[in-house]
Amino acid sequence: MCRIAGIYNPASQQLDREIIAMRDAMQHGGPDDAGVFMHPELPLALGHRRLSLIDLSYNGHQPMQDREAGLTLVFNGEIYNYRELRNTLQKKGHAFRTETDTEVILKAYLEWGTDAFELFNGMFALAIWDASQSQLVLARDHAGMKPLYYGLTENQFCFASEMRSFAYSGISFEERKDWEIAFLAFGYLPEPVTTLQEVVPLEKGTVMTVALPSLKIRKKKFFEWQLKGELQNEKEAIALLRETLEQSVERHLIADAPLGLFLSGGIDSSLLTVIAARYRKEQIKTLSIVFKEKVFSEDRFQSMIVRQTGTDHGAYEVSKEIFNNHLEDALLAMDQPSFDGINTYFISKYARAHGLKAVLSGVGADELFGGYPSFFKYRELQMLRKIPGRLLEGLHHFPDQRVRKITYAGMRHIVGEYLLMRGLFVTQNIAELLDCSQQEVEEVLEGISQSYETPNCSNGNRVSSLETNFYLLGQLLKDADCMSMWHGLEIRMPFLDKELMMMVGVIDEVIKFNPVRPKYLLLKAFEKDLPAEIWNRKKQGFTFPFEGWLKSNEYTLPSNAEEEKLYGKFQKGQLNWSRYWCAILMSRYAQKHKIAA
Repeated sequence: MCRIAGIYNPASQQLDREIIAMRDAMQHGGPDDAGVFMHPELPLALGHRRLSLIDLSYNGHQPMQDREAGLTLVFNGEIYNYRELRNTLQKKGHAFRTETDTEVILKAYLEWGTDAFELFNGMFALAIWDASQSQLVLARDHAGMKPLYYGLTENQFCFASEMRSFAYSGISFEERKDWEIAFLAFGYLPEPVTTLQEVVPLEKGTVMTVALPSLKIRKKKFFEWQLKGELQNEKEAIALLRETLEQSVERHLIADAPLGLFLSGGIDSSLLTVIAARYRKEQIKTLSIVFKEKVFSEDRFQSMIVRQTGTDHGAYEVSKEIFNNHLEDALLAMDQPSFDGINTYFISKYARAHGLKAVLSGVGADELFGGYPSFFKYRELQMLRKIPGRLLEGLHHFPDQRVRKITYAGMRHIVGEYLLMRGLFVTQNIAELLDCSQQEVEEVLEGISQSYETPNCSNGNRVSSLETNFYLLGQLLKDADCMSMWHGLEIRMPFLDKELMMMVGVIDEVIKFNPVRPKYLLLKAFEKDLPAEIWNRKKQGFTFPFEGWLKSNEYTLPSNAEEEKLYGKFQKGQLNWSRYWCAILMSRYAQKHKIAA
């Protein structure tokens, strides 16, 4: 797990300083080593910061080169099937000098070109300078677990793992004027929206080649998640799920550095802990967050799993005082604004305190197996989309925000469909907060929808696709990456294993999303492995007592008239904490980050 950056800039007079500045703006994500590649003729530079997890020796130093082949690589992530690929490449005559997955990427690209990325099972963002083709090759994993942003002007190009890095590139990128509209609607920035104009993320499962010096770009998808549902036999599906998830967990335990698990006490993290305990020879470390506010604490359920598996467990209490003391640092860690990233900040902070450099997380299980209320409300919500637009417009005047959100049913595009399930502020409120027209807000949201294909599926599979492409990709994965890497920690997600995702897509949705209970199939496959108290209870997400803490926090006091109105409603219980926090965060984020160079 690392941080990468690169610049191509014919106008630069200090490319060496700029690439080092870009690289070291992300030092927190790669505290173990650093390197730079400067092209001897072209105005091209690559930078790398390393967090060592596989082959901890200097052999893993990056940028890594194959001088004979003219290849230079910077890589962030893990390739979990690198040993199998290494064996295949050795049989084809390739010799290896290291034990790293990084070298496997180089040899795989040398052997198969850009087709190599189809073979990788892992989480990765990478760039290869291919001198023989005079091109940069950028690629991002199948699920978008690792971020990779790039910016292109008329004759300049740069990329980085974090948005904060672009301020040091020597290339001027202006602030994107409408990012606040997207943020207030979603609570995060959905792809491809960022806070900078002309800086966007490379799409997940995509390889992009950039020819130099022409800067001609070509893109190719190497992975698309298919939800076909051919497997309709429940017993076969259960057996296949057990086998595939266990193999995924085993793959994700590969590390030469201390590795453990987040243990919230819910189904997903508990299940991963039970499976990991079977495959890890030494005692596994687990950690959890607990609160004085018992309604939010799941320590009783965490203790059940600790007793069952015998893990070396650490429980860390987060109080209002600790929250207040670390809030500013948490906002600095927030590479792009997100109203729900602070919980990941704290669990990552304590993971490092627990002696870990990598942890397994249950992220992705809810999206794949139907763990959210949206899976059970979908048909009801679709009925609302049949209400005439004029009637929906009248709902803007209702004081209850839940009723107002129904107005998103009037938007006949994919973003409207998603926001009907998960939207925060409605278009009228956004227009009022930002002093713009409601039409402008609606145009921005419609523009975002054009970046997404409408899922060719319905019911549970359609919700799974929406939750995966918006909430998971836009919020959960970004939060997991930026908050963990702020503490020099890697978060691994076995539920987003490539083989597992492909397997889930094969299973018929009637089996996956049985209305008997959330995550029906996952529980049927593993219910005997978990105490009944873990799975036979109401879902409790990993949330903090934010409402009580924010009401007595100086940082969240209003700073203008609009915030004053929201603050009054929040204090009276007329406005959910998430909406108030979202509005406050929007204005505070820009103060903490250098948005435009």
